[in-house]
Amino acid sequence: MNEQELLPHLFRTEYRKIVSVLCASFGIEHIETAEDLVSDTFLAAAELWSLKGLPPNPVAWLYTVAKNKTKNLLKRDDLFRNKLSPEIRYHTAASELPELDLSEQNIRDSQLAMIFTVCDPCIAPEAQIALALNLLCGFGVQEIADAFLTGREVIYKRLSRAKEKLKQEQIAIEKPVAAAVGDRMDRVLTALYLLFNEGYYSMVADSVVRKDLCAEAMRLAYLLTEDAITDTPAVNALLALMCFHVSRFDARTDERGEIVLYADQDTRLWSPELVGKGTFYLNKASQGTQLSRYHLEAAIAYWHTRKEDTAEKWEAILQLYNQLLQLEYSPIAALNRTYALSKANGKEEAIAAALQLGLSGNQFYHSLLGHLYTGIDTAQAIGYYEEALRLAHTPAEQAPLLRNLERLSNPAHESHNP
Repeated sequence: MNEQELLPHLFRTEYRKIVSVLCASFGIEHIETAEDLVSDTFLAAAELWSLKGLPPNPVAWLYTVAKNKTKNLLKRDDLFRNKLSPEIRYHTAASELPELDLSEQNIRDSQLAMIFTVCDPCIAPEAQIALALNLLCGFGVQEIADAFLTGREVIYKRLSRAKEKLKQEQIAIEKPVAAAVGDRMDRVLTALYLLFNEGYYSMVADSVVRKDLCAEAMRLAYLLTEDAITDTPAVNALLALMCFHVSRFDARTDERGEIVLYADQDTRLWSPELVGKGTFYLNKASQGTQLSRYHLEAAIAYWHTRKEDTAEKWEAILQLYNQLLQLEYSPIAALNRTYALSKANGKEEAIAAALQLGLSGNQFYHSLLGHLYTGIDTAQAIGYYEEALRLAHTPAEQAPLLRNLERLSNPAHESHNP
């Protein structure tokens, strides 16, 4: 990897680590100081590496420069130093100032503390995701704006307001203790779930951005499993869910970036390795007595990785959806259940269930009804597909709807062109 490729890669992987350690050391009120120090470190790397070439160990170089810049700040700013946490508050000579602890363990602890800080309830969910992408994942403002399909200025203001709120509330950046995990874990898992969905179900055409969002959500979930206090059954269930979904990521779109429906996916593109990892974490999640939505959604996702189209598979999925809706109702889960119902009990029963949902403003609702009416009432099917097309946001979403309308409008042509 050359310098032009390496520096952006290191910015994504190391920026977040150093920022987390500095924030944990300085406190939330100095979050901009931490970001400035790390940005200066990478600016120095960009300038020196372009002149002198890459150092033997680029990561060690970055850590050394970050440590030196932190020491210089503490040395020249007594007022700043005296406000810091006791761990790095020293009134000794500059030569005795402590080094920034960038050990692997302290990086993990600091990032874990930052996850719970970013997910504090004083911040709105959409701001939590943006802040997580910025501080925990190393995403720039423009990248976050692209992921949210919004403007750079909107994201900049969202991040600024979230950081200011954390300061106003004086939220401590500290590794969670066992007694506090139960109350705060739900919010953390919700934020990671939403972050993952932002990538997996994103309307962003750039598949690299979408995969990066999913990968970062998985990395943060994995970080939670590495600590005994946060390694809970629900965390493992969420990570299993992510693994199962990502195992089918490459089959969900074709070479043109258009959406490929589940029934049409090339199962050869599914990842057996990720299915295996998902199964491992789902088995870990079976410990304990509490059943979360993530357990049920992970089990549903597991059955979707089974390639055979059997009655047993769809009956299992249907029953899991029934449990999920009893535990935590959502219109989207009810809509997804309807497809499983059609596979298990037939289209007529599924149509009756779908019509009761009344999700008239949802394109997937109309698309599903178009599918259910296909082979039963062609006119109805076309009408629902046309309404779904009207509600679709992107060409990638519109493509399968147009294909279905073409099949229904020109059945003879379809029969000669399978």
